[in-house]
Amino acid sequence: MKLHFHYSGFLLIYFLLLNTNTFASGLRFNGSEHLIDERTSYDVFSHKSPLFSEKLDISFDISLLEPSHFGYIVRIKNNEANKTYNLSYYIDGSFTLFKFNKEGGKNLITVRLRNEELQKLHWFRVSIAFDSKKHSLSLALNNQIFKVTNINLPQVWRPDICFGRSEYLIDVPSFAIKQLSVSDKKHTYMFPLKESKGNVAHNIKGESFGHITNPVWLINDAYYWTYKQAFKSARIAGCNFDNKTDNLYVFNRDSLITYNLRTGSKTSEAFQEKCPVDIFLGTNFLDNNAQKLYVYEVCNEKKEKGPNVAVLDLKTKKWNIVSYVSIYMQLHHHSTCFDSENKRYFIFGGLGGFGGFGNMQYSKSLFSYNFKTNKWDSLQLSGNKINPRYFSSMGYRKDNNSLYIFGGMGNESGEQIVGRRYFYDLHRINLKNNTVTKLWELPWSKENIVPVREMIIQNDSCFYTLCYPEHFSKTFLKLYQFSIKDGSYKILGNSIPIRSEKIKTKANIYYSASMNCLFAVVQEFDNYDISSCIKVYSLAFPPISHQELTSLESSSGINMLMIISVFTFLLVGAIAAFIIVKRKKGQLREEEEIVYLNTHENTPNKATQIQSVAPKPNSIYLFGQFRVLDRKNRDITYMFSSKLKQAFLTILQYSLTEGISSQRLSELLWPDKPEDKVKNSRGVTINHLRRIMKELDGIELVYEKGLFKIVLIPTLCYCDYMRCIELIETDTIEQNSLEFINIIKQGKFLKSIDMPDFDTFKENMEKILEPALLINVEKAFNNEAYNLTIILCDALFYIDPINDDAVYYIIHALTKLRLENDAKKRYFLFVKEYRKMMGKEYPVSFSELSGGKKRTQKK
Repeated sequence: MKLHFHYSGFLLIYFLLLNTNTFASGLRFNGSEHLIDERTSYDVFSHKSPLFSEKLDISFDISLLEPSHFGYIVRIKNNEANKTYNLSYYIDGSFTLFKFNKEGGKNLITVRLRNEELQKLHWFRVSIAFDSKKHSLSLALNNQIFKVTNINLPQVWRPDICFGRSEYLIDVPSFAIKQLSVSDKKHTYMFPLKESKGNVAHNIKGESFGHITNPVWLINDAYYWTYKQAFKSARIAGCNFDNKTDNLYVFNRDSLITYNLRTGSKTSEAFQEKCPVDIFLGTNFLDNNAQKLYVYEVCNEKKEKGPNVAVLDLKTKKWNIVSYVSIYMQLHHHSTCFDSENKRYFIFGGLGGFGGFGNMQYSKSLFSYNFKTNKWDSLQLSGNKINPRYFSSMGYRKDNNSLYIFGGMGNESGEQIVGRRYFYDLHRINLKNNTVTKLWELPWSKENIVPVREMIIQNDSCFYTLCYPEHFSKTFLKLYQFSIKDGSYKILGNSIPIRSEKIKTKANIYYSASMNCLFAVVQEFDNYDISSCIKVYSLAFPPISHQELTSLESSSGINMLMIISVFTFLLVGAIAAFIIVKRKKGQLREEEEIVYLNTHENTPNKATQIQSVAPKPNSIYLFGQFRVLDRKNRDITYMFSSKLKQAFLTILQYSLTEGISSQRLSELLWPDKPEDKVKNSRGVTINHLRRIMKELDGIELVYEKGLFKIVLIPTLCYCDYMRCIELIETDTIEQNSLEFINIIKQGKFLKSIDMPDFDTFKENMEKILEPALLINVEKAFNNEAYNLTIILCDALFYIDPINDDAVYYIIHALTKLRLENDAKKRYFLFVKEYRKMMGKEYPVSFSELSGGKKRTQKK
């Protein structure tokens, strides 16, 4: 693998470009906080190490994730000279010590760095350089070089390089590395470590090198939101994030919880005197320069007037009343922004109304809190008009002293009784002269969404905010990146569940520069709008899309020398696909007619008939009847005894995450057996499952990192459960409607499995499926796809037999298809089921329902 000059020059350019790659790639090591068998080991040249002469340079970026008492980062063995070197690291008081040692001999280099200095560095470069000609060794840490001479080194050697756990060295700190380079004067081996799965690392040419045990690929942290913590409050609560300390403050009138997102530490303190503001919405802002938290209510309509703004000193934990002044009406879901440098807090828009919604108005006003007078100043705007709205998002840009306001819903008049429309526009407010400029407005044909109250503006090119269809009770937040210039956007990361039932329910987004992370905070209220649960999620920055994640997965094994061939193949394939599509245009129309069948049939069964897709070889079905088909398309479900079925489904439900430990598997399957008998039963069961899986292609039961997991290759083996999850998470149901319908029409998830152990599995699937169905029911109905609407409603009834949205849409869809009698039948069946489950009559009559009245307890 010797590199000639022109090719090594290409590699250098590629590596420089790689350093500018925005993806959060890298390899994280499970440290001593994990069991020994779960700790990470990375053997860089696992098969055979290349030959290096005169010099050996090992360089990599490192991130120290958690303080460690002691652990080894990398170990370098010279088998020819029987010498081994290692780099260790540990915390000693206020200092971090790095030691480069000759193993079994002596310490060669010790570096002491202040903890506070390292905490500011998310990543820093480490370089270990052996020079056999000069008999020297150097260690470079964050551009500081430490050197030792008179080291006896061989001229030529094949080093064994291992990061993390290595043989008997089991003490491993919690750290991550990326952009690894191993070189001498003639050879350079570069490993970006940008993989997202698997146990093999690849060089920049896509060739497989080395082996990793228990890998944790960081790129996944940039796509999958990580659940961090939840806080519950029996009283109305609020929260805010300090991007200087990485503290999340959760408060109510009685107490304060401080949760540090970097360390995970939590403290809870009761106030000596409760918050003087009678908290109704929990709105607040944080002045982190002064370490003060301001809690405010814009409007207080109680007879006994109290303070509307109070400030909490986060150092003394004492409250002070600062204002009794309120705004003329309540402003639910107003957008907010705090300019900490100039100490200015802005709120815009909102829905007017207090308690029973006496003032049903959308606001178009921009207010600024005056810290000198402790009053709200109304800013008079000129230029382009911003229509009254609520549920908008706002952010501040320091470089041009401007506010940006995006989206929301409202109308031109501001009167809610007129109705509402959704806005997908961006306005800039120049705070020098309060002039409004409308930058763009997007045509929007997808599901209507609203943003959270704040946005993250990183530069002059784009902003990030969370958006969700708030008109569904159970729905999902998704991260959007919008261009400031033209509004083009990308959806990044997977989704976060939110129960949007109550007007007070809200979410927000924050950014930590020190941690290079986005944080989402979701606050869901109960039926009485008093107690709530606050959930915290994190996502590595910059985030990536599902397409970027899958492209990274597929590109890991691509040889750089094959790129031209691949490109040519794709080009030819695209042309061929275009021709095929053109030729099959009539066939596609026929498939569309299968979904949207003849509207003159006189029964709902015929009206909603859909062509079934024939069962596939190598397939597993969990919707409806549990079925498994082998590579010859034979039904081998009979091979699964009750215990094997239980084991298979138990492992499968954990396989979308990390897997299930043998201990947990034993607890679930053999709760009453002694350990010695459980071990034997578990071994026999696993062996039986592996034998059955040999009847299929593209599926394997593996044991990695101390966890059992079913690994499935989607192109070879089909599982309706996993495919359904993928369609929902990638928001591609509409593009794959035929496939989705064929999944859900098989019946209730795990319908044939009557084991209490799988109740949670069923519930979790239904929690994911229900909001997706609700969204697509409304979408299908609005697109006049009434047959599809009926099918989706029937799937909803599998989950919730008395779902108000489902009965509303199925009645109207049948009516649109001129099947009034069937609409009445479905209504009376629904009413019967409602009476059976609830013990009372359904409060909406057929005439009211078909006339447009929709029962809801929402907003």
